Amino acid sequence: MTQILAVRGALPAHRYTQAEVTAGLADMMSAGEGLDRLLLERFHANAGVRTRHLALPLERYGELGDFGQANDVFIEAGTDLGAQALTDALKAVDLTPHDVDLIISTTITGLAVPSIEARVGAKIGLRPDVKRVPIVGLGCLAGAAGLARLHDYLIGHTDEVAVLLSVELCSLTVQRDDASVPNLVASGLFGDGAAAVVAVGDDHRTVADASPDDPPHPTVVDSRSRMYADTERAMGWDVGASGLRIVLGAEVPALVRDHVGDDVDAFLESHDLTRGDIGWWVCHPGGPKVLKAMQDTLGLQREALAVTWESLDRIGNLSSASVLHVLEDTLRDRPPAPGSYGVAMAMGPGFCLELVLLRA
Repeated sequence: MTQILAVRGALPAHRYTQAEVTAGLADMMSAGEGLDRLLLERFHANAGVRTRHLALPLERYGELGDFGQANDVFIEAGTDLGAQALTDALKAVDLTPHDVDLIISTTITGLAVPSIEARVGAKIGLRPDVKRVPIVGLGCLAGAAGLARLHDYLIGHTDEVAVLLSVELCSLTVQRDDASVPNLVASGLFGDGAAAVVAVGDDHRTVADASPDDPPHPTVVDSRSRMYADTERAMGWDVGASGLRIVLGAEVPALVRDHVGDDVDAFLESHDLTRGDIGWWVCHPGGPKVLKAMQDTLGLQREALAVTWESLDRIGNLSSASVLHVLEDTLRDRPPAPGSYGVAMAMGPGFCLELVLLRA
């Protein structure tokens, strides 16, 4: 099994209350036509977000003239934030960038060629022969999917170190000339951040040298992917001259209720498990309506997703980085009982679902 040695998140230094973000964005969007300020304020107030971290000082967003300028910020700030997350994760387990054999990166909030993990690698000193797998297009799903792909790789490379890097600067995608409901909702929900996971295969020296006194590191048991037919317009981006315009359908909570419970049951059944055998849930904080739908379809009380709700409140939805922040918070603040099973899960454009079965 793949062993997760460390998970570390990184957040930009610029932290704002939701009220501050709402006021600043309303002032920037008022220059356009059609903004309903009261509607913007209502969406933001109902987003379940208290504070967020942004890549830039709030007043700087009004100075971004086009997609090119916003993307330049994504590359510069994203490289720095990603390097911080990955360095912190490696240091936590006494590994160095030179130890990394594979790096998988995920992002959906900017474009970089060379890709973001290549830039981070140059900054922190990854080996010249490191294997790189950039994942683009999976959106919020990619944090869980990245864990699954780390596991797929390490099954066949049991003595190696593989890392997952997520960098998402969602604030740079908000369209200041778009007064549509999806853009207003997204502008109140998403924040900026990065996260990194360090994992090893069964035969790596860190597993062999582990002491009984060491804190337990969860293992990845298995994963499963699901796509749902005729849902391509439920979530995603429309790419235009001004950049990335959010596609966010009102049907997403209903899709969660209709599909996720049965798919979780089928996945667990393949391991002779039921929902009752799951001691901890690591869910992507898609927003209040999505989380309530998740609780309904899985038959869970809010407390079962308490860490996810707390993450949404404290930092907002960080797209692919969010489920990794929830995983870090879970392992640090509510460490699972040894031997207990957990499920990490996220949904994203497609519309699709990724499930990862974990064991403490």
